[in-house]
Amino acid sequence: MTREARPISNRVSQMLGVDYPIVQAPMGWIARSPLASAVSNAGALGIIETSSGDLDAIKEEIRAMGRLTSKPFGVNIAQLFVRDEGIADFVVDQGVRFVTTSAGDPTKYTAKLKAAGLTVFHVVPTLAAALKAVDAGVDGLVVEGGEGGGFKNPKEVSTMVLLPLVAEHVDVPIIAAGGITDGASMAAAFALGAEGVQMGTRMVSALESPVHENWKRAIVDAKETDTVFLNRFSRPGLRALRTERTTELERADHVGMDQFAKTADLYFGGDMEASIALTGQVAGRIDSVKPVADIVNETVQDFYQVIEKLGRLAAN
Repeated sequence: MTREARPISNRVSQMLGVDYPIVQAPMGWIARSPLASAVSNAGALGIIETSSGDLDAIKEEIRAMGRLTSKPFGVNIAQLFVRDEGIADFVVDQGVRFVTTSAGDPTKYTAKLKAAGLTVFHVVPTLAAALKAVDAGVDGLVVEGGEGGGFKNPKEVSTMVLLPLVAEHVDVPIIAAGGITDGASMAAAFALGAEGVQMGTRMVSALESPVHENWKRAIVDAKETDTVFLNRFSRPGLRALRTERTTELERADHVGMDQFAKTADLYFGGDMEASIALTGQVAGRIDSVKPVADIVNETVQDFYQVIEKLGRLAAN
């Protein structure tokens, strides 16, 4: 039987109420209760998405979390895609204690959510956005590098550059996102100023992820060069898995949301050319499909091994 990793105690794990400061990214249509509850039950933090815009289904997913786990979980409010101004009230009423806000102004929901006793982190792709979020009163930041999958700032900055830059200028705790898949990358994020990490692509490929096996296999088979960045000169920027469709779109002046019209055919039907498979560069480091509990446990154990090795080097 695999030995369970010992907890990590810091500001992020204490704020989230988890054993391990690892957060599952709020991926549209994917970050629903089966995946998020598995993450929470593993001692990390599952997140329910709102970026799909399917709020009626999302509300039921939030309710379902209470039946699937007794552990803490969070909700992301993606402002660009949420049309229902009452989403914050619903989240509060469901007893959610942690929220990440993204794709919009951090002043919109922060005060209301904090007044209700919730912990609020805002997702930021630049130093300027981080400073604005801190001024808005957020409890912490999710600092998202451009190598991560999904919706991005068109002027992407890598985690290696962005994370220490933001850490130098703020005092709030930071969760690093983009390029995180294992203990070594988690240790690197901590060395650069983070106290937690967020995993997206690694969780898309997890056993409990609802996406079709074709997508999981494409991640496992991907090279580090097998993603494309779309809308580099438009908005929103998008990092996606390289397919015939996305290779063609790579040179387009603008890739609109109409390209996601057949998302279900790709995500759940397995037609990799039907839509855009949002995926990070770290796909090139993922070589197998594993249960969430194994991903979390192995990540933390490897994290401790890496920092202990570095500690021995420093002591010599």
